[in-house]
Amino acid sequence: MPGKEGAAVEQPAVPDFWKGRLAEVDEAVAEVRRGKVSVIARSPGERDVYLVAYGERDDLRSQANYNSACGGRDPAAYARKTGETRPVVLFVGPVHGQEMENTVGLVNLIRVAETGQDWRGREWPRLAASIERCRVLIIPCANPDGRARCPYDSWIGISRLIMTKFGQGTRKDGSLYGWPGCKLVHPMVGDVGILGAYYNDDGINPMHDEFFAPMAEETKAILEAARTEAPDFAVSLHSHGQPPAVLEPSYVPKFIKEHVQQFGERLMKRYQDADLPAGRAPAISEDGDKFPPPSFNLVSALHHICGAAAFTFECCHGVTGDERYARVDFDQILDIQLILYDELLQYALDSPVHWVQEDALQ
Repeated sequence: MPGKEGAAVEQPAVPDFWKGRLAEVDEAVAEVRRGKVSVIARSPGERDVYLVAYGERDDLRSQANYNSACGGRDPAAYARKTGETRPVVLFVGPVHGQEMENTVGLVNLIRVAETGQDWRGREWPRLAASIERCRVLIIPCANPDGRARCPYDSWIGISRLIMTKFGQGTRKDGSLYGWPGCKLVHPMVGDVGILGAYYNDDGINPMHDEFFAPMAEETKAILEAARTEAPDFAVSLHSHGQPPAVLEPSYVPKFIKEHVQQFGERLMKRYQDADLPAGRAPAISEDGDKFPPPSFNLVSALHHICGAAAFTFECCHGVTGDERYARVDFDQILDIQLILYDELLQYALDSPVHWVQEDALQ
């Protein structure tokens, strides 16, 4: 059992471009002029969950839900994608409130969409041009309750044990739940000292909600956005100690896993070329080839509600405590984020989805 390690320490100041607080999300969406902002959910703590949309929405002539359309051997009955329709990409900001690196990235993505520059003043011309050609859907923070309870704005130079304490929480005796033990009590109620930022104020981890009957309004809103918008790609943004990685999705068709692998290889090459930390692209494996099987998580649910090539992206926190962890600074983390967005939008433009009678994702 993890011990009581992880005494809080003072963190260094973050740079001005590091905009990951809820107040900074509010400010960013208030300044949106080129996109459209909507509040898609209110958290148990009565905090807004925003969706920021850029680009025109094509009429996909939907007349069925995705699984029914597949049952009828015509996914176009759910969303008629001709190969010339505008690519749709959904970025689901952190469902774990302590993984604020991704909120920082998405607030800077909004800035690029509005001005062509990130909050450092750095130009991203290809990314800005790709936003103009796609429909880009941004949920800057999918778990504002968890983010509000996290006392840190960055984990750079902070011990993993401190991140674990406030991210995944403690028991009443101060011992750490840790990973994966933090998933073995859900909802996280009862023996709770610190309710970790993994969870909303009701103790729900949206990554592992009950997807056939969601408990959290945040989860319902994410799935409804995917069902309504029919994204071609859907990314759940997370962070860990190790170099950035694209994870293999579970319980999705093989061709989806192949798409995700191809994109992962392309992204890792981009990081290597930029002299940034890079993990490995995901493997392609058979789900459930051993016990226990992988979970059917939010990424799995996103695919099955809309057919998207859905995957988890893991950024790096910059925590200390293990030689395997990526040593990164604030600028490098933001570059990791913006390169992800740049590369995925370009990949979506390079690989247009074409759904026709008895046809699959091309």
